[in-house]
Amino acid sequence: MEKSSLTALARELLAAAKTKSSGRSSRTVVGGHERVLRQTLVALTSGNSLDEHDNPGEATVQVLRGRVLLRCGDVEWEGSPGDHLVVPQARHSVHALEDSAFLLTVAKP
Repeated sequence: MEKSSLTALARELLAAAKTKSSGRSSRTVVGGHERVLRQTLVALTSGNSLDEHDNPGEATVQVLRGRVLLRCGDVEWEGSPGDHLVVPQARHSVHALEDSAFLLTVAKP
């Protein structure tokens, strides 16, 4: 069994994101490209985004810190700490409304 602090990792990744021109930083905490299940903690500084991209499988976003906007076409959902968003099976983007960290869970087919 493994145990880690997502709170501490979110703090670390946000500090790293602030030093990058992209305003983002991430680390896979469970699984990887070769596994069905992958969980990645993503940090985005305010105003930065994960540009529109395809959904690689079933996915959710659990907001740990800050506020994010998940957009799919003309529809958008705002998430704040404690919110759990189901990512649509379509092209979508994620925008940080403030310094934010979220756990992205993906189960690939």
